[in-house]
Formats: sequence, C-alpha cells, structure tokens
Amino acid sequence: MASSSSAKKVILISNNGQKFEVDETVALFSQTVKHLIEVGCIDGGITLHNVDSATLAKVLEYCTHHASNKRFFTKFESKYVEDLIVDRNMLYAAANYLNIKGLLNLTCQAVSDMIIGKTVEKIRETFNIKNDFTEEEEAVMRAENSWAFE
Repeated sequence: MASSSSAKKVILISNNGQKFEVDETVALFSQTVKHLIEVGCIDGGITLHNVDSATLAKVLEYCTHHASNKRFFTKFESKYVEDLIVDRNMLYAAANYLNIKGLLNLTCQAVSDMIIGKTVEKIRETFNIKNDFTEEEEAVMRAENSWAFE
C-alpha cells in the first residue's frame, strides 16, 4: 500500500486565490472536481470560482475525514455541523457547486434542524430575514396557508 506522501496530489484553488494541495482520493469526493480531472482540466490546479478559502477548508476537512472513514454518519458529522465557523449557507452552496452529496445532505439537515418547531418570527430572527410583507399581504398569506401555521 502506498503511503499518503506518494499519493497523487491535486491542487484546488479557492475564488480568492488560496491553493490547497490534497490527495486525489480526497478531491474525488467532489463530482465536479472528479469530472474536471477525468477530462484533463487540472494543469496548474483547479480553480473553484464559487468557493472561498474558508469554506473550501471546511469542505476539505469533511472530504478528508470521509476518505479515511467509510462509515456514513459518525460523531464527526455532529461535531462538524455544531462547530461550523463558516456560514452554513456558504457551505451548502459549496457542497451543491462541488456536487458532494453527503455534505449537501448534512448541511440541509443542519438547516432543517435549525428551523424545525420554530415560529415564522423566530426563523426570521435566526436567519436575519426581513419581513417585507405588508400587514394586509401577510394576513392574506396566512389565511391561504393556515395549515402551515397550526
């Protein structure tokens, strides 16, 4: 078995120019990167235009863990989501852009867990969403969708 130091490396470049050299097995968790490798678009590295360096570092932490641990859900996932410093929305967008199904599912579940059982007002507060409905518009919407407010 080859050591990790002799593993094939891939350079991923964030949208703000930071380079990350990772084992190819880690990079292949991204179906987007996998496709670029397969078609030979890796000379000088792969620039990920929609992912900043902080988010890419978090994505690579997830992929590195799963490259060495094949179990689907571990304590790692729970702690990973709990300890997120980068914006969850940025991580979700990166997982979607990079086509990393497991990470996408994990981030969706994290957001779901943040809103389940909360009132509309509390959700707005949690995600800093401005209520741009007039009182009349909101009354109509609540009447038309009363089931959602039970």
